[in-house]
Amino acid sequence: MRDYFARIARRYDLANTVLSLGVDVLWRVRASSIVRDWKPARILDLATGSGELARVISRACPGAFLVGADFCEPMLRVAREKHLSNLVVADALHLPFEAACFEAVSVAFGLRNMASWTGALREMLRVLSPGGHLLILDFGLPKPPLLFVYRFYLHRLLPLFASLLTGERSAYDYLADSIESFPSGDQMCRLLEENGCTNARFIPLFGGIAAIYTAERA
Repeated sequence: MRDYFARIARRYDLANTVLSLGVDVLWRVRASSIVRDWKPARILDLATGSGELARVISRACPGAFLVGADFCEPMLRVAREKHLSNLVVADALHLPFEAACFEAVSVAFGLRNMASWTGALREMLRVLSPGGHLLILDFGLPKPPLLFVYRFYLHRLLPLFASLLTGERSAYDYLADSIESFPSGDQMCRLLEENGCTNARFIPLFGGIAAIYTAERA
């Protein structure tokens, strides 16, 4: 997985924008507005990648101290070019942070790629302070009839377009399969609450193609 992201790091943002028709920008703005309303002083953006969500959250929360963490150094090099600081190479299952040291944790399009969803969620809760907030932005599957059109795009067209943009079709074949197997909607809310979160909620985006999930640490 680390090798996949290392190979597409330079074209990752371009591919995301083209393949989502630009709506990924709007999703991040929506996510950042939610984080802003929580008024956190310390934020961890996990699986920060090229730093796009971290950059938008930093603008929405200018007084907050934000740390971006990712397991792929080439992706963090792209983030550094966006003048983001406090970037750390870290495994989401073994975070190098003390317990209860952040008031908000965000992760965009990253939990789905982690070796253990439950292990990652428990680490996120470990580093959250009591009453702290968790935000997850990720892909899902819309309901029929949009589902049938989306699956054709996801499995046939997206890997083809992605291979033209990045030269790495295999990474985007994996993307389609990972979206199919990733819990979404009420399933994700149950996963969050089964692993120690409270008040799990979700906001469908673009007909359910993506969603924002929020929860709290008790």
